[in-house]
This record gives sequence, C-alpha cells and structure tokens, in this order.
Amino acid sequence: MQLKIALPSKGRISDPAVKLLEKAGIGIKDTANRKLFSETYDEDTSVMFTRAADIPEFVADGAADLGITGLDLIEEKEADVEILEDLNFGSAKLVLAVPEDSKINNILDIDNGAIVATEFPNLTKKYLKNKGINVKIVELSGSTEIAPFIGVADIVADLTSTGTTLKMNHLKIIDTILESSIKLIANKESFKDKNEKIEAIRTGIKGVLDAEGKKLVMMNVNKESLEDVKKAMPGLTGPTVSQVVSNEDIVAVQAVVDEREVFNTVNRLKKIGAKDILVVPIERII
Repeated sequence: MQLKIALPSKGRISDPAVKLLEKAGIGIKDTANRKLFSETYDEDTSVMFTRAADIPEFVADGAADLGITGLDLIEEKEADVEILEDLNFGSAKLVLAVPEDSKINNILDIDNGAIVATEFPNLTKKYLKNKGINVKIVELSGSTEIAPFIGVADIVADLTSTGTTLKMNHLKIIDTILESSIKLIANKESFKDKNEKIEAIRTGIKGVLDAEGKKLVMMNVNKESLEDVKKAMPGLTGPTVSQVVSNEDIVAVQAVVDEREVFNTVNRLKKIGAKDILVVPIERII
C-alpha cells in the first residue's frame, strides 16, 4: 500500500525535514533535483514537495497521508488532521507587535476597529475576538513589518523566532497569539487504514528525535569498580554490562549519556579506572 508524505519544497523547514526522513531510513533518491513527486529508498513510500502553507489542507483532504509543517499553518487553515509528533525544530511565536513609539503596550490598549496586518488572518482575528476585541484584518503575503510605517495598519501579527527582526524594524511585541513548532501530521482516514505503515515511519522518526543530543559511552573497567561506574553513568535504564574475554577480571560497560554530560562523565570514569573509553554518535533510539 503506497504512502505519500508531503514536505515543504523550500523555506526554513524544508532541509531539516528532508534530513529527518533520511536519518529515519526513508531517504529521497534524488535530493539534488526535487521533483513534485520523488521516490524514496522505501518502495512503499513517496514524497510530495509543495508549499508548507498548503500541506495542512493536502493532508486533511487525503492528497497526502503524512505531512511535515508548522502548527501555525495547521491552526491557520483549521485543518482536521492527526498531530503525531512534535519534531523539535522550527520553534517560533505568532506575536502582535506595534511601533516602538506606539501608545499600545498590551492588548488591553487595542481599540475596536484597529487595523492588523498579517499573513495569519484567521488565527489573529479568532484570538482577538476571544479577547473581546474586534479588529480589521489586512492580509499580506510578506514584509508585514513595514505595514505600520506606511499607514497600512496599526498593528502587525507576525511569526518570529527570536524577535530580532521585529526589533530591527523598530517594533515591540505586546502579546503572543500562538507558540508554534514543526509537527508530523497524518490524514485521519489514512491513520486508520494505513496505521501499521504510518506507525513504522513514526517510530523511525521518533527514534531519530530521541537520539538527538545523546552519545553512547563504552569502556572497559575492573569488575571491582563496577558499582562506582554505575553511579557515574546511569544511562537511560542503567548501563549495560557484559563480560570481556580476558585474563583479567574486566567487564565492558556501555550507556547512553546526554551530550552535555559527556565531558564530565568521561573524566569521572577515568578517575574510577575506566579505560579504552569510546564515545560514539547515536543515529536512533528505538
């Protein structure tokens, strides 16, 4: 049963999405020439490259079984899809911002009838309406930051990762509409009918995500020091210990360690007497 995954054809999430699939074992055969439809090394899976903004609707309508896109776009389109995983990249916020010299400092200062320029008209209007504020929406497809300075709008609702671009354009954030990140989504019918295949892909992707920031630390150590080693490197479920074929009473120990802890962990192990220490990258944890 063929399964189709919709990926962004360009933009900030396109390359990370392609690399994530590759690491999960679903590599695209011709990454140099991205066609509308591309084959993968899994003969039962193909990829469809399209605009990130269209992916929620394509998945909801069944044109694709799975998709990778932002929560902001899913919510903006009000797409009826199954959200399977947060993919741990592409974090951003949809915020309301005004010129630095504006008398508006929070949403309580926004008057009914104020004009808001945005690429996210549905999200923005719905959010402000829930706050009891009725505004006029001006939908723009880009360069939202300039709108207040050319008399198009009083306020902008814009997506930002760090806020730097807004500051550079002399805008101040007054509220956050939505915190977004990149999601793996599924068509609801496909999730039922092709569940086994979808779960296999989900497991592969989750394995990559779980392995991020982790290293496998392996070493040899005298058996009498084993308890000290266990305390020094607990691992996910405790270290794995196996016997070493040697004239000495030595065991091999390995454990998954957070990348940020590797330096200190290795130094603790050396003091205990561990030797032949290896630190190895991990592709997936299943």
